[in-house]
Amino acid sequence: MIANEQEIRAGLSQYLTRLWRYAVVLSHQRDVADDLVQATCVRALERASQFVPGTRLDRWLFSILHSIWLNEVRSRRVRMGQGFVDADESLVFDGARDTETHIFANQVLRQVQALPEAQRTVVFLAYVEELSYREVADLLEIPIGTVMSRLAAARAKLAASAGVNALEGKG
Repeated sequence: MIANEQEIRAGLSQYLTRLWRYAVVLSHQRDVADDLVQATCVRALERASQFVPGTRLDRWLFSILHSIWLNEVRSRRVRMGQGFVDADESLVFDGARDTETHIFANQVLRQVQALPEAQRTVVFLAYVEELSYREVADLLEIPIGTVMSRLAAARAKLAASAGVNALEGKG
């Protein structure tokens, strides 16, 4: 259980990478992701007294980051299409993986990044961060049925894209 600002500060370092990944998924921009993570850390420390003991710190931090992102979108009308993160640069491999795995992972990441933002966000939270549908719904403040609908639509688009890629490979 986390009880105070010192404990939150200590816990933050363990979640920085995950927060940054989520920020990149939302913003597509490394510098914006850096700013979002920094703002999340500051807000978490400022509002340490609002943390509810027994709550998972990572879920609380994701919620803060998401809220900051929504505020940014609303206030600045973020320019889309600039500074996208290249999938080759955003994946880090440990050298033990073979080239085919790297190529496949890049293809999947590109297909996921091509999804509409609402679908991309639920795919990331449900499949990468392994949040339950209920946790995704709570974090995004949408009905659980909407989460399931967005995931189904995303899976259909990814499956259709995979089918097209398979056909292209048969050339």
